[in-house]
Amino acid sequence: MELPLKDFLQALATQRWDDHRYYHHSRINQSLHFISALSFIVAYGLLFVDPASAALLAWGVSMSTRQAGHFFFEPKGYDHVNRATHEHKEYIKVGYNLRRKVVLMTVWVAMPVVLWMSPSVGGLIEPAQSVSAGLHDVGLAWLALGVAGLLFRTVHLFFIADVQTGLVWATKILTDPFHDAMLYWRAPLALLRGELIDPMHHARPK
Repeated sequence: MELPLKDFLQALATQRWDDHRYYHHSRINQSLHFISALSFIVAYGLLFVDPASAALLAWGVSMSTRQAGHFFFEPKGYDHVNRATHEHKEYIKVGYNLRRKVVLMTVWVAMPVVLWMSPSVGGLIEPAQSVSAGLHDVGLAWLALGVAGLLFRTVHLFFIADVQTGLVWATKILTDPFHDAMLYWRAPLALLRGELIDPMHHARPK
């Protein structure tokens, strides 16, 4: 079992490294990921006592800041550090590329609208009788979306790549908050110095 575990950890390190060097050049994006990481960690703790509130925090703060960094601040031109076009990076992306994220975030936004227009969701649930109960329903819906999104891409990777790639990606996603908190805590300080783009000296080919 030692060799498979070693391979798994090496694959995990590779996915993390590729994610960092390809998709986190903007110091604003890095800073937003740091905020996202901290709120995700809090959400993980809340998950054991109030799953709906955990999901509201995770999607409302963690995911919104995280994805805003990618959509609005991350450079999308030619990547001179990795000598790759934006289109190439999107094509080889292991997890959710921007196109897939648009679909995921559209469903995220649509869920509260569906619950507002049809509080019982066609008779599937008990209609909420108060604002707090409505938020609770939204939280549970977002929690289900998060689980479904994770499982869908993991199983998808089983077929288009292999089982290990899918399991490594799922592990990476679940542990990203802790990893990102350690990796990007200096980004806000760099922003204060006026550095908008990480020079990525550590990622440039030797």
